[in-house]
Amino acid sequence: VGHNITRHNSFKKVYKVIGVVKDFHFKSLHESISPLLMVYENNWGLIVRVKTRDVSGLLTSMKSRWKSLGVDEPLEYAFMDELFAKTYVAEQKTGTILSLFAGLTIFIACLGLFGLATFTAEQRTKEIGVRKVLGANVGQIIGLLSKDFLKLIVIACVLAFPIGYWGMTQWLQDFAYRIEVEWWVFLAAGVSAILIALFTVSFQAVKAALMNPVKSLKME
Repeated sequence: VGHNITRHNSFKKVYKVIGVVKDFHFKSLHESISPLLMVYENNWGLIVRVKTRDVSGLLTSMKSRWKSLGVDEPLEYAFMDELFAKTYVAEQKTGTILSLFAGLTIFIACLGLFGLATFTAEQRTKEIGVRKVLGANVGQIIGLLSKDFLKLIVIACVLAFPIGYWGMTQWLQDFAYRIEVEWWVFLAAGVSAILIALFTVSFQAVKAALMNPVKSLKME
């Protein structure tokens, strides 16, 4: 503070340092913090920090004061939070699209699971009836019909997790400041997939387990 900085642009100008602030992000997190020179001049506009909930009233007051100065140019203003949000428009659109496709994928997968569970239950009707006659309870029958689906889900997770980790890592490389992809994210995804599959399969599994074994054995 107190030193002079010479700026060589179209013309040479000397600035006196009146303050130094800590590093802060004035661009998106795609870029690292770079040097910033803030010049205090009367032709660059103003940055106003306000503490009010009546923003519209504040703007009306500012416009009236601006007109009282007799300036021909209109008052132009922008909010810093809106300007900052614009730096992440692409990420927000990507997140929305991925969420829609993820929801659609889960819905289609559940339809497929439901159809496959229905087909499997019908194919193993007599087997279920024999097992119930021999003393199998409802929980054992549900486990019998669900374990094959759980194996497929585990295989799918084993294949998908490395690809998901690689994709997330590559996407985060575009940010100078980024989080690390934690292991618990994949654990939560795997548990969610298992729960969704069990919920989808459980309806047909419970229906088959509660069926009268006598009727099951009589079915051709």
